[in-house]
Amino acid sequence: MKATDRNVIQFHLHVLYGIMVKNSGKKMERLLIGGTKIFGVPLENLPRRYMPEFGLVPCFLVDACCLLMDRVATVGLFRKPGSLSRIKTLRAKLNRGEECLSTALPNDVATLIKKFCRELPEPLFPSELHSALLKAQELPTVEDRTSALQLLSCLLPARNSSCLHFLFDFLFKVSQRCTDNLMTSSNLATVFAPCLLPLSNKAEISEGHLELRVAKYTTTTWIRWV
Repeated sequence: MKATDRNVIQFHLHVLYGIMVKNSGKKMERLLIGGTKIFGVPLENLPRRYMPEFGLVPCFLVDACCLLMDRVATVGLFRKPGSLSRIKTLRAKLNRGEECLSTALPNDVATLIKKFCRELPEPLFPSELHSALLKAQELPTVEDRTSALQLLSCLLPARNSSCLHFLFDFLFKVSQRCTDNLMTSSNLATVFAPCLLPLSNKAEISEGHLELRVAKYTTTTWIRWV
């Protein structure tokens, strides 16, 4: 995104909704990480696959979501945790570049997707947008909140946007089978909110509850957009 485009979006957010978006004061310099590691690696260092509707998406996320689409009727998918011992083994194998997802159980794969999102060095919703998301949640009407959130989504880095768009498209398809898996968009948002917009360790309890509401609202809205 051009700096001028970003400035226009920030101007509209400020004038229409009184939302200020803080700019990241410094640019993070990332070292290229070699090898096959999947978890705890910046998005730009991960192997990615071009998906026509979404852009470049991490290969692990594509493979894991595609596998789960064949098992989308699993009751409590993403809500019921997988086996800790199996997940530990799968995580180690994936970080070594071994193919192991095809024989994994659906709840284990679902847990790995949440772990992948949670362990990213920078959340899929970047930290500089968190305060603005809080402000958007405080707007008086659903229309204003949704409009502000749509503008904020335009400020996402392209790699984050592609990943989120792909993930939420998948979660929308999961929610369409809620009569089988019992996972509505709201249920999925509750599960994914802490992974996509994690609480600060220094947040007070009251602020933390608000951030969780924002995360859930943000996630639910994105799932319903696609």
